[in-house]
Amino acid sequence: MITKFDSSYVGTVDMENLGYTGTPINDRLYTNEQLAGALHKAVAYAKTMDGLGYNAFWMAEHHFQPEGTECIPNLLMMAMHLVNVTKNLKIGCGFNVVPMWHPLRLAEDYAMADILSGGRVIFGVARGYHTREIESFGAPLTDQDANREMFEEGVDVVFKAFNEEKFSHKGRFYTIPPEVPYRGYTLKDITLVPRPMTLPVECWQPIQSGSARAFDFMAKHGICGVIGGGSAEGGAVDRHMTEFQAAYARAGKHIEIGERLSLGFQFHIAESREAACKAAGKYYEENMKMFGELRLVRALSEDQIAAMRNPALAAVTKLPRIEDAVAAGGFLAGTAADITEQLKAIEKRYPGLDRISCSLPLGTPLAVALEQLDRFAKEVMPAFKNVTLKAAE
Repeated sequence: MITKFDSSYVGTVDMENLGYTGTPINDRLYTNEQLAGALHKAVAYAKTMDGLGYNAFWMAEHHFQPEGTECIPNLLMMAMHLVNVTKNLKIGCGFNVVPMWHPLRLAEDYAMADILSGGRVIFGVARGYHTREIESFGAPLTDQDANREMFEEGVDVVFKAFNEEKFSHKGRFYTIPPEVPYRGYTLKDITLVPRPMTLPVECWQPIQSGSARAFDFMAKHGICGVIGGGSAEGGAVDRHMTEFQAAYARAGKHIEIGERLSLGFQFHIAESREAACKAAGKYYEENMKMFGELRLVRALSEDQIAAMRNPALAAVTKLPRIEDAVAAGGFLAGTAADITEQLKAIEKRYPGLDRISCSLPLGTPLAVALEQLDRFAKEVMPAFKNVTLKAAE
C-alpha cells in the first residue's frame, strides 16, 4: 500500500530556450551567481514539500556542471541545512557517488548527519555516470568493471564502519587501517567515531540495468532500490520488481513484490492529458537532452543522440516525445484523477510497494515545480492518505 510520497530535485538553474530545437546542453553556460542559486532553489523545494506532507526530498550529488543542469556537490552538507529550515521532511541522498569518496569519510559524514538531524537524513549510494566527474576525482568510470569493483568495496567498508565497533579491511582499493605504529602499538583495527545512532542504516541505491550481481549486492547489505527515469517505463519495472525480490530470496530474506523499493515518475497535472503534455513537453525534451547522451535512456539510437545536440537535426529526426513516455507509463500526465487512477493501479499490481517519488523534469522552472508539487499534494495524495487512515482504524 502506498503510504509515502517523495519528490526530487537535481539542482538545476531555471533555463531558457528549452526543448529539442532550443539551446543544446553543451552550449549552455551560466554565471556563478546563477549556479549558486540552484542551492537556494533546493531550500524552496524543501520548505514547500515540508508544509504539504511529503515524506522525503531527494537530491543528487554532481560536480563541475557550468551548463546549470546538476549543481549540488555535497548532499550531506545541503541536508544539514535543510533539516534546520524544515520540521518533518526527511532529506534523501540520491545519491552519494561512492567512487568519488573515501569510504571512511563518507561514513563519518553520514554518521554526523544522522546524529545531528535526529535521523532525518536518508543515506544513498551510487556508482555514478558522468566521466567528467568521476575521472576528475581520480576514480574509474570508463573502465566499468573497475568502477563497479571500487563501488562495491567502498560500500562494504561503509557498512563495516556503520555496524562494527572495531573493524579492518583489506581489498583491491583500500587497506584499513594501515599497519603503522601508533602510541606504542601497531594498528590492527579502527573505529568510526561517532557511528550513526540510527541502526541499521536505511540505504537506497538507483536501479538502472538491474543485473543479478547488482541485486545480489543490494540484498547482501539490505539496500533498498529506486526504480525511476527511463527504467520506469514498459516492462522494465516488472522485471526489476521480480528480480529484486528473487535476489533477496537468495539471501534468505523474504520480501513482498515491491517491498523495499521506490517507484519514480515524472508528472504534470493539468485540465486534460493533452494540456499536460503540451505544458510539460519542452521540460521533458530538455530532460531527455541531458540524460539521453549519458546513456540513461537505453532505447536511444546514435542518430537520436546526435540530433539532441543539434537543433537543425532535431527538427528532422524522430525523437522521443512526452506522449511516448506517457503511453509507456514513465510520465504521469493529465488531471489529478487520471494520475490517481494510474497510481492506484500500480498499488494494486505491487502490493509491497509503499513509496512513490513524483518529480518534475529537469527543465521545469521553480515556479512551475512548486505549483505542481502543491497540486499533487492537495489533489492526489489525499486519495492514498484516506486509505491509510481507514486501514489504521
